[in-house]
Amino acid sequence: MNKKFIAAGALLGALAVILGAFGAHYLKEKLEPAALQTFETAVRYQMYHALALLAAGILYKDFPNGLLKWSGNLFMLGMVFFSGSLYVLCADATQRWAGPVTPLGGLCFICGWLLLAAGVMKKH
Repeated sequence: MNKKFIAAGALLGALAVILGAFGAHYLKEKLEPAALQTFETAVRYQMYHALALLAAGILYKDFPNGLLKWSGNLFMLGMVFFSGSLYVLCADATQRWAGPVTPLGGLCFICGWLLLAAGVMKKH
């Protein structure tokens, strides 16, 4: 078990719920529909990967290897780059630097999933 991943996954999951509620109740009236949809995408991917981070933390007990550690770290980095950049763009569309960061977060997510699979397949 990796307590860091489990704690981070739980906190990031809670933050996703908070941000989702914020978007549904406050931003719904403040953002254009396309921006609100972008915000919802950021929240949804944050929640998916908070759960993936919990899984990586739990699986680490049975598969303690560097691949699972990298997987969890990439899930966290992906949330910062992918969801974080989308949050920035929703808050201020003039922050053009954030747009190119989003695909880097997506790449982190993909690599995290692949490493999760490789980590559980690796022999001790």
